[in-house]
Amino acid sequence: MTTSDFLVFYACVLLVILACRCIPLLALKGRELSPRVSDALGLIPPAAFSALVVNDLFDPSKALSWEPLVAAVAVLLIARRTGSLIWCALTGMGSYALLTLVL
Repeated sequence: MTTSDFLVFYACVLLVILACRCIPLLALKGRELSPRVSDALGLIPPAAFSALVVNDLFDPSKALSWEPLVAAVAVLLIARRTGSLIWCALTGMGSYALLTLVL
């Protein structure tokens, strides 16, 4: 691929990305979204984070590794009790480190 081909490709990709991100913002500027749409859009960040976490918990290459699942259960207990993201992160990292050191 020559430099000019790459620059044309890069410019096309940049235009598509900008169009996909900017056109909806400009089209919806000043408009009020319905509560259902607002609720649906509010679920996107937790869903993306959950997909990342589940991908690490159920890794097929680590089929016999149960340490991440035990650490996840500990995090769930702390999350229900405190509701604090920092305590969940510290519990997850600490329990996983302890489990890998012990086993």
